Amino acid sequence: MSNLIINDTLANDEWTLVRLPASQIADRKQAGKVVLFKLTGEKTVTEEQISGTAIPATGKIIVPLSVYIARKPELEQRLHANEVGIWVDTHELLEDLLNSVSNINSLPIIAVHVERFADGRIFSLGSLLRTRYGFKNELRAFGDVLRDQLFFLKRSGFSSYVIRADRSAQDALASLKDFSQPYQGAVDNPNPVFKRYNRTA
Repeated sequence: MSNLIINDTLANDEWTLVRLPASQIADRKQAGKVVLFKLTGEKTVTEEQISGTAIPATGKIIVPLSVYIARKPELEQRLHANEVGIWVDTHELLEDLLNSVSNINSLPIIAVHVERFADGRIFSLGSLLRTRYGFKNELRAFGDVLRDQLFFLKRSGFSSYVIRADRSAQDALASLKDFSQPYQGAVDNPNPVFKRYNRTA
């Protein structure tokens, strides 16, 4: 069964996710734990990983931002044919994405990857892409995506979600209806509840 939800329904995925090869560099440790975030300006992948990434010759692909930036000339034609999307990790800067394309809406899909859900950066990224930068196409969440996040991801502007493989997409689908009328305004509806209803005296 598919673990992809698009526009509130289970769907088959027409996009192939292109992953970086494993790094030979050991993870940096801090206080006995692997640091999952990166400081601004710190390289998150190596040149060897970028050059060694295997990109399928045909079909629709979603490539890591670092690969797209470094190998843009070989992907340009396929971008014009709506066959290339970009995935961004939650620690990456949206400015790097924006500087890599002339028009953000030339991308048919942007996917935001959550390595491990530990903070709310994915919600901020979704909201910024929709409101500040005007992205209108498919916005996908994937990685450590769980049932309890979907309703809030939708409110932040996401339109598709790849549910973690060990969880039920059918159960996650139901979570999109957990709340009937959220009080606050958000990307999916900017009006707060008191502006959505006319009260009679």
